[in-house]
Amino acid sequence: MTTSTPTLSNIAFGDNPGRWPLPAAVTAEDLWLRAVAAGGQGRYSSAVADLELLRRRSRGSLVSLAHSTRASFLRQLGWHDRARSWDGRASALAGSDPEAGADALIGLAADALGVGRFAASARALDRAAELGAESARIGVRLAWVSAELAMGRGQGTAAVEHAQRAVAAAAAFGSARHTLKSDVVLAAALCCTGDLDGSRQVAEAALDDAEHHGMIPLRWALASLLVGIGSTTRSPAEVIAIRDGSADTVRSRGGVWATSCDGSTAS
Repeated sequence: MTTSTPTLSNIAFGDNPGRWPLPAAVTAEDLWLRAVAAGGQGRYSSAVADLELLRRRSRGSLVSLAHSTRASFLRQLGWHDRARSWDGRASALAGSDPEAGADALIGLAADALGVGRFAASARALDRAAELGAESARIGVRLAWVSAELAMGRGQGTAAVEHAQRAVAAAAAFGSARHTLKSDVVLAAALCCTGDLDGSRQVAEAALDDAEHHGMIPLRWALASLLVGIGSTTRSPAEVIAIRDGSADTVRSRGGVWATSCDGSTAS
């Protein structure tokens, strides 16, 4: 590893996800880590610039991961249809790398889920699991999308089980960002079962963590959930302000919301 790589890895996948500015990239891997870290903070212009530079400078599975990461940014902003082409290219570029291949397939599963193609989503998840990628990160992502698929199908109990698996896997992985995203998924799954008190409890604690770490996209997602189910720790006006302020911050950092996901217009 270079001098920058351990620090960037800790920001992207460790306990310091909110650090800014990011260290300069020395290697192609550093560019990917910088993009992952910046994307978690909602700094999409910076993240996309690093991914574009990576795509020009590198080849092979790392470029596949760059495409998957670009797709994940589009999904975060509500563009599941646009994300699909990036994940498709990621799959084609993955070659024999099981992590890159699984990453792309999980992305394709999330893309299909986002447009209501549940059977296609399930098939992609099955294929991703069959690759057997020995990656803690992949295990967490598989659990996320499995939970989201179960929610889409109205299978609340299964969704909670998958979400709880994600929480445990994220804790073992040691990534604050993955732990926080797993809590977002768990809060949504509990809401799906009708356990609104449990959902609020998880979401309110996670919102505090999102604010502490500067995870603006996840802050928006949690506030959006609490706008719908109510909060016991914040007033309705405060939760709406957090949601809309987060959406504005994302826009100021280069994110372009799909209309249905724009925090200023969401119900």
